[in-house]
Amino acid sequence: MLNDIISKLITELNEGIDERDLGGPYFDRIGYKVFPFTIDKFHQIKGDNTSIRNMVFIDGGNQELIGAPNFSIQLNRIYFNIYSGKKRIIQKVLPNKIEFFSATFSTLRNKEIDYDTIVFPVKDEWNKYLPLQSDLSFSAKDRANFTGTMREDIQRVASISRRFAEWNYSRFVIEEILRENDILIADGTLQATFTHEDRYLSHTQASAIKRGVIFSGLSKTSSLFTTTGLSLIGSLHKLHKDWNINFNKWYYYPVAEGLISSHSVVIFIVKLHERADHIFRYEIIRDQAESMAASELCDILSNLAYISTDLTFPGYPYGLVDADDNARVRNDEVDVYRMLLLSEISKRGLWRKFSRHMLSTDAHDILNTLKAGGSVR
Repeated sequence: MLNDIISKLITELNEGIDERDLGGPYFDRIGYKVFPFTIDKFHQIKGDNTSIRNMVFIDGGNQELIGAPNFSIQLNRIYFNIYSGKKRIIQKVLPNKIEFFSATFSTLRNKEIDYDTIVFPVKDEWNKYLPLQSDLSFSAKDRANFTGTMREDIQRVASISRRFAEWNYSRFVIEEILRENDILIADGTLQATFTHEDRYLSHTQASAIKRGVIFSGLSKTSSLFTTTGLSLIGSLHKLHKDWNINFNKWYYYPVAEGLISSHSVVIFIVKLHERADHIFRYEIIRDQAESMAASELCDILSNLAYISTDLTFPGYPYGLVDADDNARVRNDEVDVYRMLLLSEISKRGLWRKFSRHMLSTDAHDILNTLKAGGSVR
């Protein structure tokens, strides 16, 4: 019976996908110039680099240590590396990794629940790399920052300080390490989605333009659609085959242009290795991309392809694999810091006050930690 249902489900889904035309790229917001699918937008990425450029890959991670519907304490980490071709560059100008704690909590203002965040760098000298505390207070009336329930809201707001810190630290990397024609590749899109985020993103973009550093972003995942509701990435896979395009490393350009200050970019789709199963969304800030000749665009993507040959994940730049691994906050680290926090709460005689909020959500993580490390008073 179950097998029959699954068989029918797959059959109807297959028919639903196949019966549609591919359509064209679709953006559900105003402020984008969208281009139809045409064969001339496929461009070959040549195998040989015309020039080797320094490339910085930067990523951030965060995880909650303890939390409740009305507060969240998080460990945040920002990490970057530098590659010249496949050679890793060692530098001593800036720390490759910075860490900070953040505490986000709800506040009642004018009969509205708002959120404030305070940040504490692990080392005092890292404080200058962090966002201003005044930029981390948000009104619940601004729905751009919120999602639904109070718990969902505080989880989303708690991640904002890490996001702002990524842009801010990228600016320091651009200004103090990189030179003209070098490339910075952020993990994800170059889009400001939170209140005050465009302030940090625009400052970083301005620094990149001033110094001639290419500022770009590559996304692990893409939720872009076509006008008929299909995956844009999947549609380009199909067009590459249907149009008998005979090169195996390519970029499709342009898909669209962001014309708004919060997302002023040109959007590409790239396949960076002939054996890659995945193709990715890639963005360059619009002021830079539109001023480039085709040869320079190809040169930039050739550099990316040159470092995307690791057969564990062909077609994905190894610098981003390394950045993701080093920026990630792991569960065993969370357990250590959580125990320190709970111990401090207990030592100060605040366990009852904090626990009445924490235990209103899910007590399992707290109880498991306490069981491993001792009881509270």
